[in-house]
Amino acid sequence: MKLAVFDLDYTVWKPEMYQLARTPKLVEASSKPRLGAKIIHEAQTTTKGMILMSGGEPIRMFKGANVALTEINLMQGEGMDISAAVASKTDEPEWARMCMEHMALDDGTSLASCFEDRIEISYGSKVGHITRLHKKTGIPFSEMAFFDNEYGNIRSVSKALPDVRCYYTPDGMTREAWEKAKTDFGI
Repeated sequence: MKLAVFDLDYTVWKPEMYQLARTPKLVEASSKPRLGAKIIHEAQTTTKGMILMSGGEPIRMFKGANVALTEINLMQGEGMDISAAVASKTDEPEWARMCMEHMALDDGTSLASCFEDRIEISYGSKVGHITRLHKKTGIPFSEMAFFDNEYGNIRSVSKALPDVRCYYTPDGMTREAWEKAKTDFGI
């Protein structure tokens, strides 16, 4: 695996952008004690003590996404040729970009730093997103893993791009899906 491609809404984070009441904003975590430590941790940002919220809803990263992206960063640091990318059909691309800029992994790295310029956000098909990522990176489809919570996206990519290994994550990105992908690629 040289490229791990992630959907955003309900794969990397929850809720989905269309479910938000309004533009996300940074708020002091200490002003929301009712959320509890676990939720505040899942909603951590690059600004210490701040979380992203829309209305009364915190935007939270799935633990499996945090684990996978942290491991990719560690592997890169060890000289392994692996990167992370985004393939998203979110209907609020600016909100998604804001979330990527502010949301942080456990080590403080922003999601935007994890993905760099390997971000495809448009209301087209995931096949188009992944094809553009292939052209942008030069990484063969056979070296790509794709994670998505919508079975229709998994099915269309599997059919159109059979060399891409697809992982269905109906309940968001999990550690198990990440471990399965690593095993499948011999990592």
